Amino acid sequence: MSVAAKAETKRMSDAEVVEAYLTASMIPDPEAAAAYMKPGTIITFTGGREFDHPRGPTGFNAGRYRRVKKQMDRFDVCPGADETVVYSIGTLYGEWLDGTPFEGNRYVDRFVVRRGKIVQMEVWNDSAEALLVRAGLAKP
Repeated sequence: MSVAAKAETKRMSDAEVVEAYLTASMIPDPEAAAAYMKPGTIITFTGGREFDHPRGPTGFNAGRYRRVKKQMDRFDVCPGADETVVYSIGTLYGEWLDGTPFEGNRYVDRFVVRRGKIVQMEVWNDSAEALLVRAGLAKP
């Protein structure tokens, strides 16, 4: 059986597509992550920032974290007629730019998947709130 035939036989579920995207983006390998997205997909990031490629969030994160990873606790899958909405829910952990470790920052990522490709992504997390607390601008 050819490699293409094996790949077709083992088609990834929509949740597996999302998990593979997130895994690649945490390396970070934005080019590998992009393979799971339809070209031109808009990623709406925390604070309403919009990017048209995974290298956008990777660059943004480089200005906020020394390193950041996701503890993917669960995937909620909402199938529709022509698309599936997949929520990835969990927490962020890593190090702030100054090297201070952190963990437990909640996140929710919402993906729309059509025909095996991500066509929309929205990102929310607690990091902005955590930074305000660190700066003394908000109470814990």
